[in-house]
Formats: sequence, C-alpha cells, structure tokens
Amino acid sequence: MEFARYLQRISYTGPLDPCLEVLSHLQRAHLYHIPFENLDIHSGTPILLDLDRIFTKVVANHRGGFCYELNGLFVELLSFLGFQVKRIAAQVYNPGSGLYGHPYDHLAIVAELEGEEYLTDVGFGEFAQGPLKLETGLIQEDVRGRFRITEENDFLIVQKEIKGEFVPEYTFQNIGRAYQEYASMCSYHQTDPNSHFTQKRLISLPTEKGRITLSGNVLKISQEETVEESILSGEAEFHAMLWKYFRVRLNKPTES
Repeated sequence: MEFARYLQRISYTGPLDPCLEVLSHLQRAHLYHIPFENLDIHSGTPILLDLDRIFTKVVANHRGGFCYELNGLFVELLSFLGFQVKRIAAQVYNPGSGLYGHPYDHLAIVAELEGEEYLTDVGFGEFAQGPLKLETGLIQEDVRGRFRITEENDFLIVQKEIKGEFVPEYTFQNIGRAYQEYASMCSYHQTDPNSHFTQKRLISLPTEKGRITLSGNVLKISQEETVEESILSGEAEFHAMLWKYFRVRLNKPTES
C-alpha cells in the first residue's frame, strides 16, 4: 500500500508521530476529504474485504466507501505510522426500533496511546470529528456534538447528545478482530433488503460548518442552523452533483 499516496488523498502534510494530536489531525483530514458512500452497492459492484482493491477505489480512483472500506484502510495507515491499533466490531443502534444491529454491523478502531485507549472512526457518517477517550461517564466535547461512553454487560456504548438527551450510536466489546471476520456482514449490507445501505444511494461529506449529503434524488446542504434541500431531476443531474460537491465520477477506469 502506497501510504504517501494515501496521505496525499486526505491532503495531510503534518507530523506523523503516533500521538493523540496527530491521530486527531489524521481523523479530521480523512473525514473532510473522503466521503462516506454506498454507491457501489447500487451500481452492482461487489465490495470485497481486499485492501489493495479498496485502496485503488478510494485513493487512486478518488472514491469514498462505507465502514469496512474506510476504517479498513485507516487502521492500516495508523499501524504503518506506528500507532497501536485494533479493529473492533460494533452493533449500530436503530432509534426507530430501539434495538441494536447484528454483530459486526460496523467496523471501528481503538488506538492505545500512552496507556489510554481512544475510539477513532472515519466510517460512520455524522459522528465525532476527533478520537473519543474510552472513559465511561466522561462527557466529551467535539465540534460535531457532545459524546459519552457508558458500559453495560461488558459492552461499551457510544452515545451522542441529541436535544439534551444522550442517545446510543453503537455498542461494542473492546476486543480486537481480524479483518475477514467482517466478511459476512459486509456481504449482508450489500445484498439484504433489510440493510439500510440497500434502500437508496448515499454519499455524504462534512464541511467546516455543516454537511453535504446526496441521498436518493435529494441534495441536502446544511450549514450551521440552515438546511437547503433540492430534488434532482434525473441521472444527469445526480452525476453532475456527484462531481460538483464530491469530485466523484462513477465508472472511472481503474488506475494502477
């Protein structure tokens, strides 16, 4: 894997020491330059847990991806830079049903720095911009909101404050997992009609003051307290917006 090219992809030129400050800058750079998206699922292109293939897609072909791809790559970059990291398997909370998803529903990363552990995640859409310390009960301020981690029955629960109430985002056991352990759920999220990833096309990227999201045929641009939505007229406009806001072109030839 060409890690220098990876750093160029996220426009990161800062220090590379394995410390909390660098981890924070790397996570932020990743989130602001590589979109969260499921477009391959809707174009019939299989997503495999093959890091070389994912690197070509995300870095060489300037695409985004979902958690198995984005955090799958990010953990390799962090490890190369000397960070002590492990993949963890999370179950995503569904506020509609009040239930958590399947095991291995989400791939995230835990990094150990000077005896403390931090959750870092570049593959969960609207989430914390910086690493979250794995200290239960601690309310952590982030530019994307206030977060808290609680513990229940050997599971850690990541919560975000929404309208004054802390609501679960996902839950996980702090146990390192092998990459291929996520293969079954990676397939599920591409094929099962019950997966929210199969419902509609989605691509999303944070901005300094909000977020730009293209979901189905709706373009939503949020900035501080304002939200603008527009309905796209068809495929031509969809692809035009992909390029305008995300610099993504589908069906781009694979580059070596």
